[in-house]
Amino acid sequence: MLISVVFSACGTMESIVKSSFPYTTDVMITKTSMPGKEYSSVNEASSLDQSFRKSGNNADKIDAVHIISAQLRAAGRNADYNIGQLSSVQIYMSKANGKDEVMVASQKNINPATGNTMLLDIDNSHFLDELVREPSVSVRVKYKLRNKTSKDVNLRVILNMAAYPKGNYLAVQ
Repeated sequence: MLISVVFSACGTMESIVKSSFPYTTDVMITKTSMPGKEYSSVNEASSLDQSFRKSGNNADKIDAVHIISAQLRAAGRNADYNIGQLSSVQIYMSKANGKDEVMVASQKNINPATGNTMLLDIDNSHFLDELVREPSVSVRVKYKLRNKTSKDVNLRVILNMAAYPKGNYLAVQ
């Protein structure tokens, strides 16, 4: 009985100490992009929860920031765009000046019938603590088209992240 109480308390503690927050941005797939070639589109990303930024009041209280999910969604006037028109995509985060870039998500061999929303494979090989403390973060989408598009298309990148209070990451693992 005592063991089940301890494990139950650990699970409760873990859910209390984790905090999750999304970073979002829109990028453009241009109609001049040709199938089979790699292109990149870059834009600044923002989070509704700005308290983790360097100027925020919680920046020095978090640790072990990592991606928990990544999604690509057709946006704007082209919300019905089939993401299956892309054959592959890689998502990178960096400081606003492009430095310290890290891959955070990708998808190879995208199904041609994907539709207008797609979950990506996440890359958790590095923590993003320093990036989320920056006043501004860039997201670069590297993509390869399967078929030529007749118009510019906006895609929304949604990167959901999680963090632990500083010093508690190892305690809840």
